[in-house]
Amino acid sequence: MKVAVSACLWGEVCRYDGASQENLHVKKRFEGCEVVLFCPEAPVLGTPRERISVIAEDAVLRVVGDDSGRDVTVLLQAQTQQFIETHRDLDAIILKSKSPSCGIGTTPILNADKICVRYGNGVAAEMLLAHYTKIDIIDETAV
Repeated sequence: MKVAVSACLWGEVCRYDGASQENLHVKKRFEGCEVVLFCPEAPVLGTPRERISVIAEDAVLRVVGDDSGRDVTVLLQAQTQQFIETHRDLDAIILKSKSPSCGIGTTPILNADKICVRYGNGVAAEMLLAHYTKIDIIDETAV
């Protein structure tokens, strides 16, 4: 079984704050599987990095730096597309909840005033869900 897992859940130091979110339950559940680590943020934004958020403006979702306002949506989409093209044969994907990239229905969607108006999918999760329609894509809370 080939499983993609958010790298921070596997213990990789790739979060914005220079930490990991190692999840021993996820690691134990997929022990013995071929695990492919996935983090669209670290390769293009570095670690540590500015925190990013999903902002809804005129019905368009953008991922922007909390302090700088820099739009990194296209960078994250390109990194995710590269992952999709490289890993066509996955059996499951486990993502990090609440992440602006990887959250599945748990990512805070903010308005221009940075107030949470709803919860939705992260930019990478949205692309993965659209591409991998025949496999389970869940977050660590569902493992």
